[in-house]
Amino acid sequence: MNTFYHNEEPTPAPNQPQDGGKGKEGILDKIQQLGATNVPKMEESNIHVLTIIGQIEGHMQLPPQNKTTKYEHVIPQLVAAEQNKKIEGLLVILNTVGGDVEAGLALAEMISSLSKPTVTLVLGGGHSIGVPIAVSADYSFIAETATMTIHPVRLTGLVIGVPQTFEYLDKMQDRVISFVTRNSNISEEKFKDLMLSKGNLTRDIGTNVIGDDAVKYGMINEVGGIGSAIKKLNELIEKQKSQSGGDVVQ
Repeated sequence: MNTFYHNEEPTPAPNQPQDGGKGKEGILDKIQQLGATNVPKMEESNIHVLTIIGQIEGHMQLPPQNKTTKYEHVIPQLVAAEQNKKIEGLLVILNTVGGDVEAGLALAEMISSLSKPTVTLVLGGGHSIGVPIAVSADYSFIAETATMTIHPVRLTGLVIGVPQTFEYLDKMQDRVISFVTRNSNISEEKFKDLMLSKGNLTRDIGTNVIGDDAVKYGMINEVGGIGSAIKKLNELIEKQKSQSGGDVVQ
């Protein structure tokens, strides 16, 4: 618990460090936590950065050793970004193995429905349900070495073997396919081919798509990194400003 004191602190002696002797301890803490002696200071930004890291946690709590992104933590951030007038654009950085299908689709739908410019960047991996999130923005980037795994919807745990269960899975899969094809340039036929491909993944069906191929198939707009993503987002922000300014003049 942080405690703040408002009483005046005594003036340090001339030979004593002005930070109360905590300067060295502070530097050591930074080295241990961040691997750096200095933390770069950033001016107040008009861009909100959202990270989707590890496994997307939905209605079921994952084990504590799993690196997770909890969707109930992300949704308020998206709402705040939409409402905050100082935030003019959203940058989503993904390095995810996938996770809960409904939670992932919920986040993708929210990002795609924002009124402010959005850009996504896939670093490392944007697998499984991370694919809809990656294509949900106005413009998408993928690192040259990053990958995206496309495969059918799967369930873990007890599965009731009745026709209704498989029909439900099929409809859920259709929702994923519909969203991806609606928010990117890949055709439904090509996406299904990648999803149901045999031999690409060991002991499973699906396709592992690397940077350039994701662009070639039309899922992602461009191969690039953080610099390209921020540059594009700023361009989209300026474009929206000029369009809204033009509307006012008319």
